[in-house]
Amino acid sequence: MAGVPALDIVHLTEPDDERLADYVALTDVALRSRHEPEKGLYIAESSTVLGRALAAGHRPRSVLVSPRWLPDLTAMLEARDPDGEPVRVYVADPAVLEAITGFHVHRGALAAMHRPPLPPVAEVIAGARRVAVLEDVVDHTNVGAAFRSAAAIGVDAVLVTPRCADPLYRRSVRVSMGTVFQVPWTRVDPWPGGIDVLREAGFVTAALALSDDSVSLDALEADPPERLALVLGAEGDGLKPATIAAADLTVRIPMAGGVDSLNVAAAGAVAFWATRVRR
Repeated sequence: MAGVPALDIVHLTEPDDERLADYVALTDVALRSRHEPEKGLYIAESSTVLGRALAAGHRPRSVLVSPRWLPDLTAMLEARDPDGEPVRVYVADPAVLEAITGFHVHRGALAAMHRPPLPPVAEVIAGARRVAVLEDVVDHTNVGAAFRSAAAIGVDAVLVTPRCADPLYRRSVRVSMGTVFQVPWTRVDPWPGGIDVLREAGFVTAALALSDDSVSLDALEADPPERLALVLGAEGDGLKPATIAAADLTVRIPMAGGVDSLNVAAAGAVAFWATRVRR
């Protein structure tokens, strides 16, 4: 494609090349959680996830790929919007990839992506009718699953609190199948002070919690507000008392079989579906 920067393809045979520092020891949780924020990078795993990141306008720093996937990745990268910089593509056999990363690379591709700056809350919720708020959800799998449900069911935006797990952490991205790039999101800080920002924007905030004064999700589904923010709490402890007190109403999901609650990602999917905008 005319005007698109050329790819810089480098074939590797050894796993200890210093140029691969972004990809080394990805199975070490402590190294990965320190490395990504400080370097301003996140890791996209698989061609599907990389494609969604590119479609969202995210810029790759480099790509690590097996020979089998090089043609598809080349076409994908060459079709991106040009930013004036060539993309370094490292090509290595699967055994070398596993020696570099410490695990079998799913679908033969990883990409080190530049983290985009987070937009302000007002920008993310502008025009939104349904917003999900994840309060201190620390499990990356649950964050990714919540984003996937939000994307699938039509939630317009997601806000994550300061202590919530990183949606761009590799596991979150993978579990979401790259939908963290589809749904507009940002961090809301301070929290629960951010409820005032939502209220000023015309949102009714509904805290999902087991409470004596909670209303059934059935009631909310029967008469939903025009703009609704559903607030989901951390695994185990649920929402903070201050959050429940600040919300406009507290909502519970009707349960059967002696079960009192659902996993936060499952609860989010149920609530998103019940209160979805019929478009």
